[in-house]
Amino acid sequence: MANLKITQIKGVVGAIQRQKDTLRTLGLRKIGQSVVREDTPEVKGMVRAVAHLVTVEEVD
Repeated sequence: MANLKITQIKGVVGAIQRQKDTLRTLGLRKIGQSVVREDTPEVKGMVRAVAHLVTVEEVD
């Protein structure tokens, strides 16, 4: 199964609480921080909810 590298590119000031919680669940706290997560439907849904705050790359 592939992995996704998720990088936070924008801050959470002005974001709604749900989006802040989603970023925290993904493991992101700071701008520029990256995490690698398994490519699952749950993770894709979380990324879609905060797509304007993160970038996503597929890694092996």
